[in-house]
Amino acid sequence: MPQPLIECVPNFSEARRPEIVEDITNTIAAVKGINILDRHSDFDHNRTVITFVGSPEAVEEAAFQGIARAAELIDLDKHSGEHPRIGATDVVPFVPIAGASIEDCIQVARRLGQRVGEQLDIPVYLYEAAASRPDRRNLEDIRRGEYESLKEEITSDPNREPDFGPLKVGPAGATVIGARPFLIAFNVFLTTDDVSIAEEIARAVRHSSGGLRYVKALGMQVDGRAQVSMNLTNYQKTPVSRVVELIRREAERYGVTIHHSELVGLIPQAALEDAAVWYLQLDEFGHNQVLERKLYTVQQDSADGVSEIGGDGLLNALAEATPTPGGGSASAYAAAMAAALILMVARLTIGKNQYLEVEEEMLAVVEQVERIKSQLVKAVSADAAAFQAVMESFRLPKTTPEEKKLRSDRIQAATLQAAQVPLEVAEQSVKLLGFAQIVVQRGNLNAISDAGSAAALGGAALTGAALNVRINAAGLRDQQVASDLLAKISLLESQGADLQNQIRSQLFQRGEFGAG
Repeated sequence: MPQPLIECVPNFSEARRPEIVEDITNTIAAVKGINILDRHSDFDHNRTVITFVGSPEAVEEAAFQGIARAAELIDLDKHSGEHPRIGATDVVPFVPIAGASIEDCIQVARRLGQRVGEQLDIPVYLYEAAASRPDRRNLEDIRRGEYESLKEEITSDPNREPDFGPLKVGPAGATVIGARPFLIAFNVFLTTDDVSIAEEIARAVRHSSGGLRYVKALGMQVDGRAQVSMNLTNYQKTPVSRVVELIRREAERYGVTIHHSELVGLIPQAALEDAAVWYLQLDEFGHNQVLERKLYTVQQDSADGVSEIGGDGLLNALAEATPTPGGGSASAYAAAMAAALILMVARLTIGKNQYLEVEEEMLAVVEQVERIKSQLVKAVSADAAAFQAVMESFRLPKTTPEEKKLRSDRIQAATLQAAQVPLEVAEQSVKLLGFAQIVVQRGNLNAISDAGSAAALGGAALTGAALNVRINAAGLRDQQVASDLLAKISLLESQGADLQNQIRSQLFQRGEFGAG
């Protein structure tokens, strides 16, 4: 029976300091058994949403560690943003995904709430399915008046007494924790900067003021545009297409249209398919007509539950007209493929009578290259996240001298990180070239072309990573730091070139490749 899987989608009141967001993300990711699926930061909202999954125990621990770290790094007395909030970690919902029920998530929410209240001294309110009383089911009711009002009222108003934790609010504010079904966070931008229009449309759309069932909506201004910010709490009963069309009709009343929309976090494939069916009028459509769904089913049937169907996800993402993931992520992936080929050759050598004298050496190769491969797989997303942080830094406000300085400092910090990630990939690529040389020289001769392919991929990864180091170093204000980065990458390029030349010579000496 598969292990129960639940999702956690904590919202942190920070987006304008990428290094803080990165710190919190790394804290969550460090918990064993956790997989981070998505991270979305919005500068105008000054809010970051992180989506991760794992077993109930792992997710509960990761959520606690994230809340604890956010409490250390975020001071709500110095925080401002368009989105309502009452805490550094504002809201922490748990969602059943597979092999788990909403009751399981309720128990996780209540245990976590008690632990946060007792160990971190943060007031905790339970909401949605985990709510301890009916008037606290809705998040907006708990968050009404935001942090500033809660700070004043928690000691005097009995209705503001938390479920766990103290009757006082510190700089980390309070945290709302609960359990709920899957929710789609969906924003629609209008062709106007008039926020009053967005507010009127939000009033028409949201259920609480007579709009669509299972829709919560607010009007605000983001990136210079009026935005209708929504949570769709049951996409099966109120489809995304119905919401979009109502917004479109309401917008026409004010002489505006939809400019674009955005997702915050993830969306179920079925929700997108339902929207496609509605707009294309595919009345007799069946979900099993989707190629990827069919392949997934076939793969599961033939591989005893193994559900992966290849690396198309990264390839498709690279092919999109978006700056991330880019060449740095591709270089890390190329290096990871080099590592995988080295592992293949080493394992094809181990246990063969004619290669008994190198078996211990090949076992050592496997142990070390497995670690490198794991690091490189993480670097694929780390590189994309690093460059995303650079782009987000450039979007910071620059009206006052203080804002200009903050923006400049954030750009420099993010750019340095964007150079350091590919530098690490380059370092690992050179190490892999060394291991490729070992399997070229002493690995199973029947797989020598695979060993050579590993060296070629390692060399390509080094070249791509070096280009990314150089372009980011050029954007650094500190010339000494930039010079150090360039010196390091130049040395790695030289070492890599020497290894590649040696490997090529050894390949043609040992293998039957014809004239070299």
